[in-house]
Amino acid sequence: MKIFLTYLNNYKIPIALWILFGLINIVIGYLYQVPLERSILWLAVCGFIGITAGSFHFYNYYSSHKELKSHQSQAHVEINQLPSPSNLIESDYQVLLEKLSIALSQLENVKTQNEQEILDYFTMWVHQIKIPISALHLILEDEDNEVSEEMGEQLFKIEQYVELILQYVRLGSQSTDYHFQKVDLDTVVRETIKKYASIFIRKKLPVRYDEIDQRIITDSKWLSFVLEQLLSNALKYTNEGSISIYFEESAIVIEDTGIGIQPEDIPRVGERNFTGFTGRQHKSASGIGLHLSKQILAKLGHKIKIESEPKQGTKVSIVFDQKQMTTE
Repeated sequence: MKIFLTYLNNYKIPIALWILFGLINIVIGYLYQVPLERSILWLAVCGFIGITAGSFHFYNYYSSHKELKSHQSQAHVEINQLPSPSNLIESDYQVLLEKLSIALSQLENVKTQNEQEILDYFTMWVHQIKIPISALHLILEDEDNEVSEEMGEQLFKIEQYVELILQYVRLGSQSTDYHFQKVDLDTVVRETIKKYASIFIRKKLPVRYDEIDQRIITDSKWLSFVLEQLLSNALKYTNEGSISIYFEESAIVIEDTGIGIQPEDIPRVGERNFTGFTGRQHKSASGIGLHLSKQILAKLGHKIKIESEPKQGTKVSIVFDQKQMTTE
C-alpha cells in the first residue's frame, strides 16, 4: 500500500491531467448537447484504457523498486545488474553511476597499491632490524650477570614492539589473508609460554598451565599473536602471585594476580589508544596491543571477555564459538 501511495504521489501531475481531461470532455459534451450516455461511455472507455496502461506502468515501477531493494543488501553491485532505464533521465543517471563506479574502482586500486607498498616496506624494515637485535642476543649469551639479563629482557621488548608494528600494518591491509585450519590449542599455548619463559624466571612468577586437549578452527599465527599480547599484559601488571592459563566453558583463560583494572575502564579496554588508570601508572603502556587483539579476534570469529578487580587481578578469556570447536 505504501509503495502504491508513493507511486500516486510521484505521478500525481499526469493522473490529475488525465482526470481533468475526462471532466473537460463531459463539459464540452454538455455544451454541445451531446447525450449524457454517450459522454459517460466515452469517459468509461478512456478510463478503462488509462487504468489498464497505469496498471502495467505500476507493475514495472514496482518490479524495478523490488529489484533495486534486493541490490541494496549486496556488498557490491555492478552497473549492469541494475534494471534497464525506462527513460532518458534514468539512462543519464546510470551513465553518471557508471563513471562514479570507475572512479571509485581506480581509487580502490591506488589505495590497495599504497597499502601493499607500506606493508612491503615495514616487512623489510622488521627483517632488517631483527638482524642487529639477533646479534645483540648472541653477544649477551656470552655474558652471565644481572646487567646482561636486564639487557636481554629489554631486547625482547624491542622485538615485541617491532612485531607489533608489523602486525598493526598487516591488520589494516586489505591484502591480509587468514588461513583457517584445525589448531591444537596446547601447542599454541606452550609456544607462547616458552617465548616468555625468561621473563617468568626473571620476575620469579610461576605459571600454572592446565592441559587443554582441544582443537579449534582458527588461524594459528594470529591466535598466537593475541595470546602473546594477553600474556605480555599479564606479566607487565603482575609482580607477585602467579599467572594461570586454562580452558573453561569454550574459552582459553589467562588469569593473573596483578594490580587489576578499574571497573569503569573495563568497557573501554581495547579501544584505540585507551590505557585507563592502570595503563597511566605504567608510562610504557599504549593500549595498542589489546586494540589489535580485539580486532583480530573479531576477524577470527572469536570474542574477548575481561573480568577484573583492582588489586585482585584480571581474568581475560578468548571465547570460541561452538561451531569452531573440534575434538578430532
